[in-house]
Amino acid sequence: MLEIAAPDYTTRFGRGVERVDILMATEGNPQATIVGDLTDAPQIRGDAFDCAIVTQTLQFVYDVRAALATIHRILAPGGVLLATVPGITKLSPPEDEQYGEWWHYTARSARRLAEEAFGEGNVEARSFGNVLSATGFLYGLAASDLKPEELAAHDRLYEVIVGLRAVKQTG
Repeated sequence: MLEIAAPDYTTRFGRGVERVDILMATEGNPQATIVGDLTDAPQIRGDAFDCAIVTQTLQFVYDVRAALATIHRILAPGGVLLATVPGITKLSPPEDEQYGEWWHYTARSARRLAEEAFGEGNVEARSFGNVLSATGFLYGLAASDLKPEELAAHDRLYEVIVGLRAVKQTG
């Protein structure tokens, strides 16, 4: 398993995980087992991971195509990328200052970019959001400030978060 910054999702949802590596772009994170640039990480061997969890990261990578190509390279055949990217959002000041915040996505744009690396038919993209969740988020509300049914309502015109699932084909 590869996760960015911390093993939060692996810890919460992983089952039967034998090893987790944590990738950081810069030194200083004691949880990081790999320090490197996701756009060019020759120190990570190819076909090394069964799963890469990349949440709310790709917007800080200017060369997102290179990052997706690296993720594809380091996933084992049959390996899965689970990613989220922002749609409707405000900038994140600390990360914007450190890395630059370059992109916000639609389900269509995220799918198309991921398909360039993983191939057509190997990527699923789904958006989450509605006018209430988008407005609440922009006003600084957290998910816990809204009722589950308010968050569950989906309106394709208000893509707050985009989820990606991409599979590296075998053979």
